[in-house]
Amino acid sequence: MTREEFEELVAEALDRIPPELTRLMDNVAVFVEDEPPAGEPELLGLYEGTPLTERGEWYAGVLPDRITVYRGPTLRMVERETATGGDRGAVGAGDAGGGHEAENSREGREGRNGREGVVEEVEITVVHEIAHHFGIDDERLHALGYG
Repeated sequence: MTREEFEELVAEALDRIPPELTRLMDNVAVFVEDEPPAGEPELLGLYEGTPLTERGEWYAGVLPDRITVYRGPTLRMVERETATGGDRGAVGAGDAGGGHEAENSREGREGRNGREGVVEEVEITVVHEIAHHFGIDDERLHALGYG
């Protein structure tokens, strides 16, 4: 899948976020990168910034929060799931620092493949990272099925 196609999937996932929530998003930008930082090869997405729940009177004149969705790990994870019938195996060290890793991705997606699998994973990753912007932690995201 080309970078342009992947970027379009991210844009479509953002478009599916209910308007009631997108109106509340403040000072956040979404990016697509091909690969995550060195040492985190399975990172699917990353939120960097100050969640809305932690902003106070001091919050002014700051750079936008940043949500990054990583193309390479997402495509590799779906390809691996397709090849192994849905078994991701051990693929990450866990979710830290507002990131979403393949190991922590939502369970129960056997049978998905190719573009369908990428669409689903991009949507889950976008929701996961936006949830961090709203101050929702990983434990709650896992309970909701977006871990």
